[in-house]
Amino acid sequence: MLLDEPLANLDYKLREELRVELPKIFAETGAVFVYATTEPHEALLLGGKTAALSEGRVSQFGPTIDVYNRPADLITAQTFSDPPMNIVPMTKSGAGFGFGGASVAVSGELAGLADGAYKVAIRPHHLMLHAPGGETLVQETRVSTTEITGSESFIHVETEGLRWVALTHGVHRVEVGDKVPVYLDPRSFFVFDQQDRLVAAPSQDGLPHEDLASASAGHG
Repeated sequence: MLLDEPLANLDYKLREELRVELPKIFAETGAVFVYATTEPHEALLLGGKTAALSEGRVSQFGPTIDVYNRPADLITAQTFSDPPMNIVPMTKSGAGFGFGGASVAVSGELAGLADGAYKVAIRPHHLMLHAPGGETLVQETRVSTTEITGSESFIHVETEGLRWVALTHGVHRVEVGDKVPVYLDPRSFFVFDQQDRLVAAPSQDGLPHEDLASASAGHG
């Protein structure tokens, strides 16, 4: 059975209820369902296997959680991220990654990469406005806009000619034009080579999480 964005035109409450019910329905019928969606979190909720599509081409196919945790290339990583992943051009030199005149020490899989230029992708919920502890790369940014959902805030910033978005808990009272530091933790780096192929991904057990106590400062 093919379902082409079946929840797209429903009101919010019904859509959320059905997102919970659909996996149960799928399991009970035993049929094969192909569910088309533009929302990555729907694919994660439904589980099963995912085919990531870009411009009519399957960029990756496999168990949904594997596609999410280890996207084979940059286009898959970008397709399977909403809000978009933050892309940072970085240079690996010795035991560190550098960007914008600053550098951060790395270890493990990242330390084993050959020196050279890479593209680093960071999911919005790992782009932090508060220091998470440990080695971090700090970048001064300027706020371009803020989207508040109530439980979360999307803080859009600009730096070095790049546009990033940070997903944070609660309501953050920042204004357009405010300068804010953004912290990049190497434990959350997805690293791609110059051909956009994945060469390193975060260890899921070692991912940083926002300190909710410190993050509550400045919240409404």
